[in-house]
Amino acid sequence: MSVISDSAVAGGRPQVPAADQTLRMLSYLARQRGPVPARTIADALTLPRSTVYHLLTTMERRGFVVHVTTERRWGLGIAAFELGGGYARQQPLARLGRPVVAALADRAGQSAHLAVMSGRDVLYIVEERAPGRPALVTDVGVRLPAHLTATGRAMLAALPPAQVRALFPDAGAFSDRTGRGPRRLSELRQVLRAVRAEGVAEEHGEVTLGFGSVAAVVLDHAGWPAAAVATTWAEDDADADDGMAALVRETAGTLTRRIGG
Repeated sequence: MSVISDSAVAGGRPQVPAADQTLRMLSYLARQRGPVPARTIADALTLPRSTVYHLLTTMERRGFVVHVTTERRWGLGIAAFELGGGYARQQPLARLGRPVVAALADRAGQSAHLAVMSGRDVLYIVEERAPGRPALVTDVGVRLPAHLTATGRAMLAALPPAQVRALFPDAGAFSDRTGRGPRRLSELRQVLRAVRAEGVAEEHGEVTLGFGSVAAVVLDHAGWPAAAVATTWAEDDADADDGMAALVRETAGTLTRRIGG
């Protein structure tokens, strides 16, 4: 675990072995569909199990991994999601997504947006307001609870159940805005089952009373939720949601292909 000299680099070895091993472990976990046992990480990366356990324990303290105790498995933690949000904030995903979301707003005649996961929240990185439509709370840079938003639900439904459980370990993880929405993990699981069955996520008044949204997930090259696109409308507009689900799914598919998903 110690730092070695510059001369060791010439032999192809990393200058800081612990840092190299930590990054390899995080990259490996990011490619998995769900939490995995420590021994699997050790075998896949050809690392001593004692080293793997030591680094996992350190990363757990920093929030980069979580230990699913009941299954004796390890997965990415909230801090790892924050890194993903940081990448998104530095523009690549927003630049690719902005014209796609603008086209969605034009076709739908409703405001549209693009969001990424950031811990238990969603972070909005693109907002396209349709002409004549009311202002929404989904401005760029705004965070909202993922379990209440259509974009958040679309992304959570694409995560393994163990990862969702790690993000929402108890009732204290479920914040509230309008008195609607899931209050415990069992209720959230029911919502996410419906999302997977329908292929889109919806919310009706959970974020702002009188407004509804529909969203679809954008997947990266590993099949993980990179983002979600959505439209939002006033629910007193009886025809506003006609055809929205199909438009949102099509838009999410377009952006998935653009990012190599």
